[in-house]
Amino acid sequence: MLNTNATNFRKNIFGMLEQTVKFNEPITITTKDGNAVIISEEDYEGLMETLYLSSIPGMEKKIIDGMNTPISECVPAEKVEW
Repeated sequence: MLNTNATNFRKNIFGMLEQTVKFNEPITITTKDGNAVIISEEDYEGLMETLYLSSIPGMEKKIIDGMNTPISECVPAEKVEW
């Protein structure tokens, strides 16, 4: 994670934003009133999806169950014709 102050961020905004977008590296910007974090759109969308899925009752258990299911149990018994 990159850490910088507001003055340095203003001076280097394009390079820092490019690094955040290309490498998904968040930027923490410190100010006297508090801090802000800039993340890539890809990371933001991932966070929003995680929050949404976490808000669905029982979804966490279904995901964990799915992760623990052997692949052999996931393949249909019959051949699927598309």
